[in-house]
Amino acid sequence: MTAKEILSQLEKMGSPQIKSILMKHGAKEPLFGVRIGDMKPIVKKIKRNYELSTALYKTGVYDAMYLAGLIADEDKMTAKEIDQWAESSTASGISEYTVAWVAAESKYGWELGLKWIDSKNTLVAISGWCALAGWLSLKPDEELDMKKIIALLKRIEKEIHTATDRIRYVMNMFVLVAGCYVKELTPLCLQTAKNYGTITVDMNGTACKVPSVPDYIKKVKEKGGWGKKKKTVKC
Repeated sequence: MTAKEILSQLEKMGSPQIKSILMKHGAKEPLFGVRIGDMKPIVKKIKRNYELSTALYKTGVYDAMYLAGLIADEDKMTAKEIDQWAESSTASGISEYTVAWVAAESKYGWELGLKWIDSKNTLVAISGWCALAGWLSLKPDEELDMKKIIALLKRIEKEIHTATDRIRYVMNMFVLVAGCYVKELTPLCLQTAKNYGTITVDMNGTACKVPSVPDYIKKVKEKGGWGKKKKTVKC
């Protein structure tokens, strides 16, 4: 399949209802409104494909950019290419998922994440926090820079209430992920969340809510997932 053929297929799969929902979550034109589940057969057929993922991302079509992340071959991507993906993101959904996934599953995830969180471009900063969170959920604890993670938790506690809406949301998610996937840091994550307290984020009228760090960690423990690393962050 070519990128053009896939784009045509995605357009036919689009739904006005899904498009409306995506736009409420920050997606922008051009987009077709394709359900993620409906993309999975395409992903299963293509699997990982560096050339196709690059071509799809460059279309600027939200659905194609999302699909690009699902089929990306991070082993073939350079840090510069992933950085360009972050800079050319068009919506928080692409930054939080597509770009962050690709970064986290590449060998550049940690360094790019640390670079991005200092960006004045909100979408790039979003990718940074999400890439770092993804890195924590994938890598064995012995490969993690614990001192730096602790410094990031302290930074979040200090800056979260003055950050923009979406940055507040992903900062909270970083604390949550660290607490779920790095047992050594769970007490500190719980204390950090307690210290900064309730986080309010404008969800643009959607049913989404800011997850509670202690409640989420408790559920993960009850389900037996505490400290268990992921094989992939893509979904």
